[in-house]
Amino acid sequence: MFKKTLIALTALLALALPGVASAASNSAAVVFSKSSTVEGVAKGGLFAVKDGRLNQLTEDPTDAEPNFSPDGRTIAFARGGDIYSIRPDGSGQRQLTSGPEVDSVPKVSPNGRYVVFERRATAEGPASLYTVGATGGGLRALTSGGNDREATFAPDGKAITFVRATTVGTEVNNDIYSIRPTGSGLARLTRTGVIDEFAPRYFAAGIVFSRGESTPGPAAYADIYTMRRNGTKLKEQVAGVGSAYVEDVSPDGKMLIFRREQGLWAKKIGRTKARKLSVLPDQSKTTSVFSSDGKRVAAFVSVEDQQRLVSINVETRRQSQLAEGYDFSEGEGTLLGTVIDWQPTPQRR
Repeated sequence: MFKKTLIALTALLALALPGVASAASNSAAVVFSKSSTVEGVAKGGLFAVKDGRLNQLTEDPTDAEPNFSPDGRTIAFARGGDIYSIRPDGSGQRQLTSGPEVDSVPKVSPNGRYVVFERRATAEGPASLYTVGATGGGLRALTSGGNDREATFAPDGKAITFVRATTVGTEVNNDIYSIRPTGSGLARLTRTGVIDEFAPRYFAAGIVFSRGESTPGPAAYADIYTMRRNGTKLKEQVAGVGSAYVEDVSPDGKMLIFRREQGLWAKKIGRTKARKLSVLPDQSKTTSVFSSDGKRVAAFVSVEDQQRLVSINVETRRQSQLAEGYDFSEGEGTLLGTVIDWQPTPQRR
């Protein structure tokens, strides 16, 4: 019986931007997935942009959802329903999971020793969270009995926050939970009835997340809130006109980037105003991500009807191409993955 393939890819819509500067020197790689159809044959894999150059790391069009280890030496990713890892230069490929289940969305732990991921019996079925050793082996169920997804690690690695979907009557509700990496200490952090909480990320003083209606469609909406790690001290961060969706939190835990209407915005978490960094297409699901120093954001944009990968300076909002002159929309039916990641690099003190 062939395993159903789970490919989390989405097309980027076209958008208009002011002029973008020439290629920026980037000592760390930005990795993403891309697939296309050429004469009826699917092609693609994982790609990395570094120092202005584009390199193809893998050649399987089902490869998606790359996530760097904290030391930047390996990338965990999903392929055809299993979890793999690879070095940033495309060498050292390892298969970490196997079997008929559908495994996806790997996240490497802060200590780099294991990977947490979502496992489903079928591509459309409910998920449980599992862990596996970073080099394979030690497979273990972390959660069971729910529909659990969107796992994210606390910076110290002592907790994992995730979203659990539960059904009450005919209503499906998404709440935020936390659990220790050992599988103990399961705690429900939000209890808001028919309102959904989703997209949790840790920041310096707790957890930031989106709240609203997460079901796709015209009824979907979201505001952004923060709370302490134990679910107390709820505070509104972004609300009002236009839905706001959490994208990423800076490595120092002090700044948030989020999508609202047709823009990418940055905000210091707390009582500060948000600043618009760039125009983005409405309904686009490809993430933007901070660099390891928190000073820049990598994002896909459109320049002169071509899709480009750029670095945006958070302070000045200046944009620089990470791979000058390369059109990421080239090829028939090109799809860019929903996840991009920026290689961590040691920070000078």
